Amino acid sequence: MKNLMNCLFSKKGVFALLMIAATFHIGKAHILPDTKEVKVVKVDLDNGSKKKNKSDQVNGFNPADIVGTVQALQADPSLAKFEFRVSNKWIKGGHNRSSIQGFYGAGQEDSSRKKPFVYDNSEPPVLLGNNEGANPVEYILHGLAGCMTTTIALHAAAHGIQVDSIESKLEGDLDAQGFLGLNDQIRNGYQQIRVSFDIQGDLTQEERMKLESFVLKSPVFDIVTNKVPVQVGFKF
Repeated sequence: MKNLMNCLFSKKGVFALLMIAATFHIGKAHILPDTKEVKVVKVDLDNGSKKKNKSDQVNGFNPADIVGTVQALQADPSLAKFEFRVSNKWIKGGHNRSSIQGFYGAGQEDSSRKKPFVYDNSEPPVLLGNNEGANPVEYILHGLAGCMTTTIALHAAAHGIQVDSIESKLEGDLDAQGFLGLNDQIRNGYQQIRVSFDIQGDLTQEERMKLESFVLKSPVFDIVTNKVPVQVGFKF
């Protein structure tokens, strides 16, 4: 990790940038501009010796940070390997609770989260729950929306495309006969997901086309549109 920090500038933001920086390649072609042409400024946020100028940011990201992250990954691709984790415990009926805190990434265990994020999962009464929380398939839509939005904003920043706002609406069609075991001809999960984006800004037609292409680089978009091997184990 020390080698990575020597290349980077931000200890606090490195993990999030590293996760998405790996998506900046399509085949052998770079989505980012040539990193050799961009000067990377080293900044240590912890000692406050240098402060980033907000005016240098694009969509809330510092372009030099993005370039530096990509350069670090090019030097050591193993730093792009991440393992994310969730712990879950059933409470009662359709109510269970997930806890998210630690993960592995950038060559080490992360310790930046001082307390876990806690999410309650439940079902509405029509699906035999009591609304202690959103249901898991709604969290899928939440995850997809969040990931696609961040991906658009980050890739846009890497290209110097300023956007004023990004809003989206998602709808998913699910037939409960599937997971309730009433009809084995109906899949258990979503049959279709529809996403509608409203992006505002002073954008050229070329920039609009680029924004449309960026959304396809979203990791969660990849997860929900491609089969992911899932291993399930039991302990009794």
